Amino acid sequence: MDTIRKLKAAVIFGTRPDAVKMASLVKELKMNSSSIDTIVCVTAQHRQMLDQVLDIFNLVPGYDLDIMQERQSLEHITTKALEGMASVFEKERPDIVLVHGDTTTCFAASLAAFYKKIKVGHVEAGLRTFDKYYPFPEEINRRLAGVLADFHFAPTPLNKENLLREGVNEKSIYVTGNTVIDALKTTVREDYIFHDEKLRSIDFAGKRLIVVEAHRRENLGPPMENICKAVKAITERYEDTIAVYPVHLNPAVRETAWSILGDCPGVHLIDPIDVQDMHNLIDRSYMVMTDSGGLQEEAPALGKPVLVLRNETERPEAVEAGTVALAGTCMDGIIALASRLLESKDEYNRMARAVNPYGDGNASKRIVKAILYEFGLSNERPAEFRSQVR
Repeated sequence: MDTIRKLKAAVIFGTRPDAVKMASLVKELKMNSSSIDTIVCVTAQHRQMLDQVLDIFNLVPGYDLDIMQERQSLEHITTKALEGMASVFEKERPDIVLVHGDTTTCFAASLAAFYKKIKVGHVEAGLRTFDKYYPFPEEINRRLAGVLADFHFAPTPLNKENLLREGVNEKSIYVTGNTVIDALKTTVREDYIFHDEKLRSIDFAGKRLIVVEAHRRENLGPPMENICKAVKAITERYEDTIAVYPVHLNPAVRETAWSILGDCPGVHLIDPIDVQDMHNLIDRSYMVMTDSGGLQEEAPALGKPVLVLRNETERPEAVEAGTVALAGTCMDGIIALASRLLESKDEYNRMARAVNPYGDGNASKRIVKAILYEFGLSNERPAEFRSQVR
């Protein structure tokens, strides 16, 4: 009797945020092992922070390119990832390469797959600021990945609209929700005990906690200095507030953070924490101040107001819903918006509505169903995700 050849899917990522968002997809793919063989390949564009996620979600890569080097350049990441992925794809010949988001790994892996004429599925497709230098280089990374992709897994209806305006075939677009919401379902617990020793030592009693996360390339220099000065001023002005800032390993970020906030009694600078600690820290926070993309999705899902430390965002859904506000990188502007949330209960309650425009925890299931449908292993096209309000 003839045996049916299984579909081979290669899942590629290189940073901690992408690993978090792809972990649930890897799990769902492996739950369909009768139809799909799954290969995980990491570039380790970020080494230590990536390894935290691999350990937590029990992800064992079949290939680890280990490309990270000290003060690495975009050129280094791109060329090493491209060459490494080319070798993997030549050996494995997957039917589909699944990339995520807007990292340099995402773009390089998409290009390597294109060179080998392998189909590309872009997870978290269709996010746009329409400014190619903001965020840099992420905006161009995701646009280029979109051009190379055969299947577009868009988190929200707005992301789908962006793709349609760019001429993408509607049949190739699937609105799935964001896989990070899938991850939150497994990481946040009321009885959670922090892994990080410094977090366990902080007395949160009677304090309003502000979680700070700032590291983006375009914010290095004066913008990062303004952000840190604003955090210092806020914690000094409001004695019942404390800030916890897991500081990125980028030396430029660490130098700025420690020089401005190192002696500030209301600010706790800690090393990067694992995803479980971060999700549960957000869950216990009063609000979040961040230039991160992922936290703009995670915090609203947990009902926490977010001040985005950028002038633009490729995730406008939560801004429209009212749970996210663009604070920019001007010190006075950041302080003013934070003060409104700390002084006005009505303003805080308005932003703290648990609006969840990004997912219902089933994004990975939709993506796998779409893959099976596209390769003729299922006759059912998955229903589109519709934004949820809780």
